[in-house]
Amino acid sequence: MRIAHHKEYSRCLGRDMEFNVYGHGGKPALAFPCQDGRFFDWEGFGMVETLADYLEAGRLQLFTVDSIDRETVSQADGSPYDRVRRHEAWVCYLTEELIPQIREINGTGRPLLSTGLSMGAYHAGNLFFRRPDLFDSVIALSGIYDTRDIYNGYMDEVVYLNDPCASLSGMPANHPYIELFNQRTIRICVGQGAWEEPLLEGTRRLDAVLREKGIRAQVDYWGFDVNHDWPWWKKQIRYFLPDIL
Repeated sequence: MRIAHHKEYSRCLGRDMEFNVYGHGGKPALAFPCQDGRFFDWEGFGMVETLADYLEAGRLQLFTVDSIDRETVSQADGSPYDRVRRHEAWVCYLTEELIPQIREINGTGRPLLSTGLSMGAYHAGNLFFRRPDLFDSVIALSGIYDTRDIYNGYMDEVVYLNDPCASLSGMPANHPYIELFNQRTIRICVGQGAWEEPLLEGTRRLDAVLREKGIRAQVDYWGFDVNHDWPWWKKQIRYFLPDIL
């Protein structure tokens, strides 16, 4: 399997950022780690190995990104105003710097799959719902999709942009993104086992908003033995990925 590491300066963030590329071609997928995670976690926890057949066959090309969660969603003692603006700078990095580079490396011009686990599922879902012009699919596993716990109820225009439940709830019925979402593939999943309860509640909130807005999505609630951990996420991504590829 072809593996490449990239480390480059981000003008949006004013710091170096790193990402890995796995595979030589196929569907480009932007993959987010768990909370406070790094670009190498998907490989380190065995997810790359789980997807090796797709990667080696040229059906999937995986781009694993660095989070800056410790400066944003995890910085509980920081100002919500400053934290969310730092998060917005990271979104700038992803959309204006990283994704053009992904397209150049991938070379197909295909829209991306957005995918992530735990807090990474929030990032994957948030980016997909903000930019369905860049993504044609999302697989979000064990995530939350609002910011009530992240910013302790604080809300302003930048938080609103990065709160899928709020921004989708406020979207007019005739907004062109509604039709665009219904042309996309949306797969959201959560277990009902150990450590999944907050994520289960968050998934239910998003599920209700999607239904209210008429946005077609497959939202799965797996069994009471399905825990918040990598072995289950490996099973889930193998289950949903054929819908995308």
